[in-house]
Amino acid sequence: MSSSALLDKLINSLQTMPGVGPVTASRIAFALLDKKRAQGLEMAETIKQALTNISSCPGCHNYSDSEGVECEICACASRRESGVLCVVETPSDVQAIEDSKSFNGTYFVLHGHLSPIDGIGAKELGLDVLFEKIVNNHYKEVILALSQTIEGNATSSFIANFCKRHDIIVSKIASGVPVGGELMSVDQNTLAMSLNYRRPL
Repeated sequence: MSSSALLDKLINSLQTMPGVGPVTASRIAFALLDKKRAQGLEMAETIKQALTNISSCPGCHNYSDSEGVECEICACASRRESGVLCVVETPSDVQAIEDSKSFNGTYFVLHGHLSPIDGIGAKELGLDVLFEKIVNNHYKEVILALSQTIEGNATSSFIANFCKRHDIIVSKIASGVPVGGELMSVDQNTLAMSLNYRRPL
């Protein structure tokens, strides 16, 4: 317990962040109070706006600035006209690929992978929406950039089979992504090579 109930509450709140324990939370709280109050207030307002307004993009299921509004990637005409769709598991995967500067198409975010044990099937991942999107937009290629896990590979196979039935080229990111690894943990050069040297399924 500290000298201030509000300080205790701040430290406890900071621990909701992944990887932030009591010691790190205390350091952040003291840094904000001692030297960065203005920045802290600005950050608090940004967090409030983000959590209030950020919603799911109706086009790709990534994040957008407000409900019912397409994200900036989906709204970009040149990306839509590329005819290439990249399917990923999480919004952080989109960010990782964007940071690699190796892809100029559009995305679809599953927010997970098939996992019957956890009750996650095709409906929970929005695969019906994805399949409708693939058919209606006449993509020339669908890239599967899912995690190299049993569940990720099963999800890739499920989507690949649908694409093949509709005569759509489907490929999977190639070398450099380790088995069991997540895209966010792969360095940008390796990820760029994985996209550039993707292989057909």
